[in-house]
Amino acid sequence: MHRWSSDADDRIGGIVEGAVESLLAAGDRRDDTRLWAAVRDTSRGGKRLRPRILLDAYDALAGPTPRESRDVAARLAAALELLHHAFLVHDDVIDGADVRRGRPNVAGAYTARAVEAGASDHQATGYGAAAGILAGDLALAGAVRAVALCGANPETTARLLDAVDEALHLTADGELADVWLSIGPCADLDEALLMAERKTAVYSFELPLRIAVILAGRDDLEAGVQRVGRALGLAFQLRDDLDGVFGDPEQTGKSNSSDLREGKCTPLVALARGTWAWDELSTVLGDQRAGEPQLARARELLAMCGARAAVERLVADLERDAAALGSDLGLGALVERLAGPAPHSSSSAA
Repeated sequence: MHRWSSDADDRIGGIVEGAVESLLAAGDRRDDTRLWAAVRDTSRGGKRLRPRILLDAYDALAGPTPRESRDVAARLAAALELLHHAFLVHDDVIDGADVRRGRPNVAGAYTARAVEAGASDHQATGYGAAAGILAGDLALAGAVRAVALCGANPETTARLLDAVDEALHLTADGELADVWLSIGPCADLDEALLMAERKTAVYSFELPLRIAVILAGRDDLEAGVQRVGRALGLAFQLRDDLDGVFGDPEQTGKSNSSDLREGKCTPLVALARGTWAWDELSTVLGDQRAGEPQLARARELLAMCGARAAVERLVADLERDAAALGSDLGLGALVERLAGPAPHSSSSAA
């Protein structure tokens, strides 16, 4: 989905990796527990999307006399990656997941350690969850500390901390709403979109763009880049929702059955709720024992009732809006790199 050129990838990727490794090393303590080592080890292998957005946007907007230097921007890019990792660690605990990026996550590693020590399955799962919560807390604290010590002037630092604090509050609300919408009545489309915006768009797209604007000294663009971030973030999440139902796991790296079995009320599902297909579809959603024939029928219903095509049109509209506004703000190239291929309702959304 994200098309950085090889030159930009080498340039930004090297800066990001160096900054992230430096930040993780700074978290070491003489009395360090194995938790921080787990944070450090499980943070490797990500796409570094958020740091790349921040640095790319900074380069596009900074001009000859930015408010803060690129070194400061690199340190904040690393802080964003650690913040993202904190959310991932906590999200895995919420979802009861033991694996991330094809290997044991923090909770999974500590669960396995407890089993090897002779703990029961229940005890081991509780121990792993505790480790995940605490490791996520350490990563979150480390990220906020990195923002506070990024080297920007005090006034800028205060604005950065305010932006991060606002993103934390909204993202936590979105995460909790996501859990609620999987156990309560299915939401309408507006509520499902608000959940997706807060869970994904706010910290993954709006926050890095907002930080870039602050560092570049382009305060006049702050509201505009937040609109671009919202559109890109929603499109990103909607594509992920489509992959979670219609995607090929070999290509997407994620299951195409777990969202259906968990009964997640994504915008895709919210759109289907008011259609003729809902009576039958609702009998499959949330059924942990649903087999592949039932799941295949659910996918068929989501396509036949028009929900899939509606989500694909919404993705296209959001990315078109982001492209138009991004071009006006001087971020056209960045938006183009972040947008995906045009979706087609007759083919896989992977």
